[in-house]
Amino acid sequence: MNPLISIIRFYIDGFRSMTLGKTLWKLILIKMAILFFVLKLVFFPNILKSKFDTDAERGSFVMEQILIQSPSERSRH
Repeated sequence: MNPLISIIRFYIDGFRSMTLGKTLWKLILIKMAILFFVLKLVFFPNILKSKFDTDAERGSFVMEQILIQSPSERSRH
């Protein structure tokens, strides 16, 4: 038998026979979804969407920011 198939069957059978584990996995997945949703809203707001109206304006702003040298690089030249 193919080793990959036997590994997959091993995990499928293991998850089928779980009782408490299924509940714990559901709880973990719900907590992770909430955590990532809150992190995205609080720490990663969409600043470009609020400052610029079109994709072209956003793109040019990002390109300008990428091409600007940092102060430490300017002092070396």
